[in-house]
Amino acid sequence: MNPIYERSRTVTVRPARADDVEIVRAIRNHAIEHSTALWTQTPQSPKEAVGWLAAHLERGSAFVAEADGEVAGFAAYGPWRALDGYRHTVEDSVYVREGHHGLGIGSALLTALIDAARAAGHHVVIAGIEAGNAASIRLHERFGFEHVGMVPEVGTKFGRWLDLTLMRLPLS
Repeated sequence: MNPIYERSRTVTVRPARADDVEIVRAIRNHAIEHSTALWTQTPQSPKEAVGWLAAHLERGSAFVAEADGEVAGFAAYGPWRALDGYRHTVEDSVYVREGHHGLGIGSALLTALIDAARAAGHHVVIAGIEAGNAASIRLHERFGFEHVGMVPEVGTKFGRWLDLTLMRLPLS
């Protein structure tokens, strides 16, 4: 994949590797502890992280972005629902490391994720985004995701109810 040049930093996206597990876990756990991007308050353990990443590596659905030689974000897609009728639909996740926002990392990761999901033969990518996460909603809109609904108060974190914005991108 080609590097993207923004703000004098080189961003390169590559498939994730098993040795990325600790930095990916650190980025995930930061999101768990400080944001409503992941609707849990339980940090991921090292063992859970290995299993989570291994499942993505097996299907080729995890990527990391490097900026100036360090991992600055990751993205993955996975099954949207467990039943086989949903097998052609995946859900995306894009996370940028604290202090690396605004450098085009999210866009580079989402480009790689969409390309990989399309190449794998998936039909639709779903984005389930906390309704107050305007940056993630804008990112997905720029890639052609359409709003298909909002489900009020289906999650809770930090003592408040959260609304879920649902967006979809047809791939074929």
